This record gives sequence, C-alpha cells and structure tokens, in this order.
Amino acid sequence: MTETMRSRRLAAGLLLALPALAMAHTGSDAGLHHEAHDAAGALAAGFAHPFTGLDHLAAMVALGVWSAMTARRAWLAPLAFAGTLLVGALLGLAGVTLPAVEPMIAASLLVLGLLLAANARLPAAAGALMAAGFALFHGLAHGAELAGPTAAFALIGMVTATALLHGAGIGIGLLLRSRAAWLPRVAGAAVALFGIALLVN
Repeated sequence: MTETMRSRRLAAGLLLALPALAMAHTGSDAGLHHEAHDAAGALAAGFAHPFTGLDHLAAMVALGVWSAMTARRAWLAPLAFAGTLLVGALLGLAGVTLPAVEPMIAASLLVLGLLLAANARLPAAAGALMAAGFALFHGLAHGAELAGPTAAFALIGMVTATALLHGAGIGIGLLLRSRAAWLPRVAGAAVALFGIALLVN
C-alpha cells in the first residue's frame, strides 16, 4: 500500500469518526478542566477539554474541513475562531453572560454542518466573521466553567487543542478535496443533524 493510500484511508477514517463522536455527546466533560489545582494539571485538563466536549470537537474539525474544501485562505476562519474563543473564554471567566449560549453552540453545528454538506463558499471576511461569532459563544461556555488561579493555564491548553483540531480538519479537507469530496459532505450532514438534535433537546 502506498503512502498516499494510507493517508487517504487515515483521513477518511478520522472524518467518518467525527459524526459518531458528535452523536455520542452527553455533556459529560463539564467541569473537568477546572478541577486541577496546579498549572501542569490545568494545562493538561484544558487541552483535553475540546476532545471530551464533543459538540466543540465537531464544530472545530468541521470548520477546518469546510475551510479547506472551500476557501483559498483555509486558515482564516479557523484563526478567527481560535482567537475569538479565547476572548469569549476570558469574558466568561470574568462573569460576562449572554443569552442562548447553548442554543448558539448547537446552531454553530447546524450551520457549519450544512455549509460542509453543501460545499458552500462564503467570502473570506464573511466566513471569518461567522466563525468568530460562533466562537464567542463556545468561549463563553468554556470560560463560565473556569475557576481558580490556574484558569489561565487551562485556557492555554484549550486554545492550543482548538488550533490543533482546526489544523487536523484543514489537513483532512485538503487531503480529500480532490479525492473523495463526497465524504466531507456526508460528515457535514451528520454534524448538521447533531446540531438539530441539540436544538430540539
């Protein structure tokens, strides 16, 4: 088996796993990353958080895949997301609240899933603005859970993991863009259905 075929199969496997992970979300991650009492523990817990918060994981990977599939500057919308996620988390940590945080997180999955399923293109600025808007609510949800003197380390870990998930999504999208473009569309449809399920619950 060639290296290219191995890469394709790995990307396809990761992408196919995304909807299954998303549908398994139960919210069981809540609070895990603010229980650590030292910097290293908080950093590790913050890094793990996006992987255990499956709504966040699905949104981050879907955004990366969609950007790679449709945008010339695939990094722009993910960068806007990661930066605004940090801002939102800091606001949440400071006690700032907005209404409908959870519905907006669910809406982000619905919209990103539909964009990916339709292979829809947006102007670069519009895509970045959309990503930033959704990231604000994701960040508020994270920041509201943080507490204690090690919160900054948890934030560093969380933003680092977010960037890596975006990068993984971009890599998968670039790999499949000209080889199996139908696969991201199927995954996008599943992510959109997950968003609907969260909205109606």
